[in-house]
Amino acid sequence: MYSRCVAVPPDLRDDYAALAEQAAKELDQSPAEDILAWAVDTFERDLCVASSMGDALMVHMVARALPGVSVLFVDTGYHFPETLGTRDSVAAAHRVELLALTPRQTVAEQDSTFGPDLWSRDPDACCGLRKVEPLARGLEPFHAWVTGLRRDEAGTRRHGGVVEWDQKRSMVKVNPIATWSQAKADAYMAENGVLVNPLADAGYPSIGCRPCTRAVAPGEDPRSGRWSGRSKTECGIHL
Repeated sequence: MYSRCVAVPPDLRDDYAALAEQAAKELDQSPAEDILAWAVDTFERDLCVASSMGDALMVHMVARALPGVSVLFVDTGYHFPETLGTRDSVAAAHRVELLALTPRQTVAEQDSTFGPDLWSRDPDACCGLRKVEPLARGLEPFHAWVTGLRRDEAGTRRHGGVVEWDQKRSMVKVNPIATWSQAKADAYMAENGVLVNPLADAGYPSIGCRPCTRAVAPGEDPRSGRWSGRSKTECGIHL
């Protein structure tokens, strides 16, 4: 295992912001492997990957380029058993350091503080406490993070760059497959035998916490099963 560095020093943030802007322009139409190679060459062990364990596509890709990379998984306390099983399989199958991030409060403690089922009354607050804040803490030691965000997943993501400056967290965000379609992602996973959450074959194309995720019918928007019946479409991690 390797030692992670401290958070990005203030005097480097402007340099990294400019670097991200330049890389976004130069790499926008580059293959995902080239974008990832740039990230690995630039940040080395100060790079991590975040995964919700809907599949292991990005873990597979990053682990090949940077064996031993830190994989951040937020264990919200509300995950499907299949998601936790996928997490364990990924940790066993890949040369990675899996870092399980947990909220500051257990579900029971949160219920005691805010009342039962905060997710049903204020899903934004629940996501903030159980997903956004724990990930922010987990990302603090790194200078850059890799995600599997794609532009075709939702309207809120259609302008996502392959490299971005994450202003909220003062770090570089790398989205190597931002320009990919679902068909291209599926082809990569099939060709490389990538682990996929079993729920994906049970009508769950987008998998989040169990109380706020349902299966979708054929022809429905892939993300319509998240926070169904609400205007909410994002947990806040990518906004």
